Amino acid sequence: MSVPHIGSQRIRNLVSRFKSAGAALAASPRELVQINGIDKTIARLIKTAIDRKFAETQLELLHQANARIITFWDKDYPPALKNIYDPPAVLFVRGSLVNDDERGVAVVGTRSPSAYGKLMTEKLSRELAQNSITVISGLARGVDTISHRVSLSAAGRTIAVLGSGVDVIYPNENSSLAESIMENGALLSEFPMGSKPDAPHFPRRNRLISGIGKGVIVVEAGLKSGALITAHFAADQGREVFAVPGNINNPKSLGCNSLIQQGAKLICSIQDVLDELQFSSTGGNGSKNRLPDVSLSEAEKNLLDILTTEPLHIDQIAKTVGLPTYNALAVLLSLELKNLVRQIPGKNFVRA
Repeated sequence: MSVPHIGSQRIRNLVSRFKSAGAALAASPRELVQINGIDKTIARLIKTAIDRKFAETQLELLHQANARIITFWDKDYPPALKNIYDPPAVLFVRGSLVNDDERGVAVVGTRSPSAYGKLMTEKLSRELAQNSITVISGLARGVDTISHRVSLSAAGRTIAVLGSGVDVIYPNENSSLAESIMENGALLSEFPMGSKPDAPHFPRRNRLISGIGKGVIVVEAGLKSGALITAHFAADQGREVFAVPGNINNPKSLGCNSLIQQGAKLICSIQDVLDELQFSSTGGNGSKNRLPDVSLSEAEKNLLDILTTEPLHIDQIAKTVGLPTYNALAVLLSLELKNLVRQIPGKNFVRA
């Protein structure tokens, strides 16, 4: 990693030929040039440009951050990543990776989601976690942050793939979230310890977000959103791409709607994802109309029946169910206490 022009592909070629990194470094220039992608110039760089100080610094940073390195040849390297184009030869990890992470789904989208986008991210992430599906995302603001937080709050596992070193948390306000992720999941990066969150890193890391699991859900995204890059990587990798349909007049929904036009699977509930990926349902509720297993009054049932994940104002709710506003508010409060309804800004309500 400290030798110019030596990327993951050449590292894999070298180790495949010489069986270990140490043996590759000990090889003669004549032996090195026999490897695909290694010419005399690169062979000379390998022999002369190895930065021992860099390696020592990396080891120290790994120790300080309680991080570890997983190589392409290790047993705990994510199996699904081995099959993507240009898989990293080395991964830096803080936290734990488990076999069931291969049964994961990425949840991605805009950094500034609408109320609808937030609600759908919360709903889908919670239900993925309730079905023992690892939630994968990128720790960015917005949809990424929500998906990580909600999956953890639902006692699920989550993996954050970073565009920086695993010891450099970006954005900084997610430092405490990163600590929580390490307790029930992992921070993962292909970039060396101490790497800053440089702009070119993020599109590159997106191929790992899509590659670790079985599919990608794009919750809300504009036409220029980086989430679309993740979706395109997923399609190229043979992963399933799901998109949540949105308001055609909302610029933040245009990316998702475009993906659906291009063949992404439109999802209305988590059951659509479970069915497509052939996962059995172990929890959660993918059916909008199925009533929860709690006792409800007739007024509560009537009011709950008109609510969806689209915000509805209290005045419209009261008018629709034929109740005075103060009575409708009392029923809504009862439903909130049962965790069936949520109030959002502007005296709007949605189904939880």
